Formats: sequence, C-alpha cells, structure tokens
Amino acid sequence: MCTAATYKTADFYFGRTLDYEFSYGDEVTVTPRNYPFHFADQGELQTHYALIGMACVTEEYPLYYDAVNEKGLGMAGLNFVGNAVYNDWKEGRDNIAQYELIPWILGQCATVKEVRALLAKINITNRPFNEKFPLAQLHWIIADSAGTITVECVQEGLKIYDNPVGVLTNNPPFDEQMFALKNYMHLSAKSPVNTFAPGLELTPYSRGMGAIGLPGDLSSQSRFVRVAFTKMNSISGEGEQESVSQFFHILGSVDQQRGCCVLDDGKCEVTLYTSCCNASRGIYYYTTYNNHQITAVDMHRENLDGEKLVYYPAIKEEQIRFQN
Repeated sequence: MCTAATYKTADFYFGRTLDYEFSYGDEVTVTPRNYPFHFADQGELQTHYALIGMACVTEEYPLYYDAVNEKGLGMAGLNFVGNAVYNDWKEGRDNIAQYELIPWILGQCATVKEVRALLAKINITNRPFNEKFPLAQLHWIIADSAGTITVECVQEGLKIYDNPVGVLTNNPPFDEQMFALKNYMHLSAKSPVNTFAPGLELTPYSRGMGAIGLPGDLSSQSRFVRVAFTKMNSISGEGEQESVSQFFHILGSVDQQRGCCVLDDGKCEVTLYTSCCNASRGIYYYTTYNNHQITAVDMHRENLDGEKLVYYPAIKEEQIRFQN
C-alpha cells in the first residue's frame, strides 16, 4: 500500500511512500537522455527526456516505482489490487505494457497536457516483465506544477480524472476516494465553533479539536483523507530546506510502523521508503524505514547525455549525528 502527494512552494515537489512487506531492491536511478528504452510492442526510444526516481533495476532496465523527468513532470504507480484491468494487444493503438508506462510517459511528455494527448492513443497491455516480476495491479498519479491527474485502467476502460487535491492512495477507485472527502467537510485546522445545541455553552478543552474525526487507521481510504487534509492545510516557507522538510512531514502523517499492519503470513507491512523530489530542479530526496536522515541525489550532477543508467542503492542503515 502506498500514498503519493504533490506540494508547491517556490518550486514544485512530488513524492510518495512505498509501503510493503519486502523490498525488490530500491535504487535511486538516473536514466540519461540517450539510454535506449526497448518497448515490447513499440520499438525503441533512442532519445528522450532524462529521468530520476526510485526503481528496481533488473537486466539493466529501470522498473520505476516513481520518477520525475527533467521537464518537471512526475509520475508514480500505486497498488490498485482488484480493480486494475489491462488489455490484450490492440491494432491501431500504442500498445504499452504496464511496466513500461512510466518511461513511455515521462520520456516523451513535458506537461500533463501532453500526457493527456499521449494517453488518448494508448492501450495498456497485460504483458509482464518476466516470471520474477508478474503483472502489477496499479493506478497512477501524474503531475506538473500546473495540475494533477489520476489514471486508472479498469474493466470499463481507461479513465483519467482531474485530481484537485494532488493526493493518491490505493483502493477504492479515485472517484470514490474523492467522494469520501464529503464525510469530512466539518474538519478544520482551527478550533471548532459550538453548534451542538442552542443555549448550551460548550468550549474547546484542547488545541486541535477542529480535526476530531480525522481518520487515523492505515487503510488506503483513511490515508487518502488524512494526507489530503494535512497537505491542503500545510504551511511552510518557500525555501528548499523548509519545503522538503514540510513535504516529509506531510507524508509522515501516514507512515506505517512495523507491527501495526500484520499480514496473514506473519510479515508486517512498513513504509520501506518515502520520497520527495524537487521536480523543478531534478533533486530526489528520500528516507528509508531504518534511516530517517534525508539523502539526496541531483540528476544534474550526472551526465544526462549519457547512454547508461546511473543508480545509487538506497541507504537503509540509520544515520545518527551525535552533538557531544
């Protein structure tokens, strides 16, 4: 299970949590402009926009969980189990396998407007990467500094939703996630006003009572509501350190601790990593479950005209700074 969000101050930020019971091997991966993407049905994309994001690199291919391109467009795939439906190959369409969607979109599009045009021709196929990586059931959040959309491939076909809150979790489908916000219209970052009954004097006994009723469980619907409330009421300075710090606090509101979500096999789902990418500058920040120090990789410090992937294994050991 996962949560993704956008945030804007002076720059535009895009990131997510990845919550799961094990890791496939997470690496911050820079794909330069001349790395050839080989698409199963669409041939080869020899040149494209450069990308940076978290990926599992296998057979020298970056299977991106989330990424941002050099133009400031971000995209992340989140689990959508039980609802995602992909298709067989179709004549006259751009047939793109589920695992190819992030490089197909981010390699060619600079804006959400361009994404919409590309999606109008697409057919997302049910071809897996290999036996080790079976077909993942996903939906996607795609965003630039001007707006956000959610993309879902379901039984009825491809659906594209405007995403006014810039947040996505897992199930239910996005339109239902948005509808559920109506149950929380009364929430406020300010102290509540007494409307309980005429003539009954009631006063707040604590700060933060305007958010009573904000869900605190780890279900995907509750995480959507919590991050939407946190993000939409968030205040920070315009600087880079303030903005990055605030973004991690936003996603920290849905951090999953080991032991709070136990699966049938006894394993625990945890927040394997949390990312925050300054999409305007191409800097990818992240923390991991056992390393709360923010680590950064700047794509512009790499040779973006190169032909080979550059990847950095996620630092997973806790980094503690002693002051004495």
